[in-house]
Amino acid sequence: MNAEKSAASALTWSKSSYSTGSGGECIEVAVGPHAVHVRDSKDVVRSGLALDIEAWTTFVGFAAQ
Repeated sequence: MNAEKSAASALTWSKSSYSTGSGGECIEVAVGPHAVHVRDSKDVVRSGLALDIEAWTTFVGFAAQ
């Protein structure tokens, strides 16, 4: 296992409260010390994305509009 996957598995992941668990598309997010990690909640073995905090903040601000 590479260092990136090992670090990602040590994070505390959370799903949106809007997730119903009925098979729809959903992501999980975990906040690390230097990045926000995003992964597919249905395929947690697959590598996710690591975004710097500023990029995540910009994305959330845009998505909330």
